[in-house]
Amino acid sequence: MLTAVILAAGESKRMGSPKALLPYHDRTFLEHLVEITKHPKIGSQLIVLGAGAEAISNHVGLTPEMTVVNPDWESGQLSSIKAALKSIGSRPTDGILLCLVDHPLISSGLIADLVEAFYRTNKLIVLPTLRGKRGHPVIFSAKLFGELLAAPETTGARSVVWNYAAEVCEVPTSEEGVILNLNDPEAFRSATGGT
Repeated sequence: MLTAVILAAGESKRMGSPKALLPYHDRTFLEHLVEITKHPKIGSQLIVLGAGAEAISNHVGLTPEMTVVNPDWESGQLSSIKAALKSIGSRPTDGILLCLVDHPLISSGLIADLVEAFYRTNKLIVLPTLRGKRGHPVIFSAKLFGELLAAPETTGARSVVWNYAAEVCEVPTSEEGVILNLNDPEAFRSATGGT
């Protein structure tokens, strides 16, 4: 079984409000990601929070078991990945499905394709591609947890992907959301029509 890890710890300074709580159809970005990462091969979900943790958790109704608060969230994305891995600790898991709250426009079908490819190919890293460009979410095998914990702050998880180039399975998709980084109001309005 995999563990879904949703990173939502950033301050959302450019967006002006927490990205986790932005509306997408009839729910928030974070609620959408929680919903689509429910899968028979995903045994648990961890949401990494930082800035505004209490407000986000209360709004979405997260349970304590699902929540990891990263006290070092200002250090960047890698610190949140490490917080999630430390939270998993020695609990058995085959790997993590790493989702970013500012890449929410993806479907449960894409999640299913990535999970299927992970178990079918036995590759250590599985990620989607759109027209040859790599995107998110990314599955990392538990065999790489040590590498992720030791990754340099400057390059983060990308360095693990580069170091294990032969162990990457690319899953082509037509979903634009894998490469859409919704970091500011203009990107949000453009991608969602402001809904």
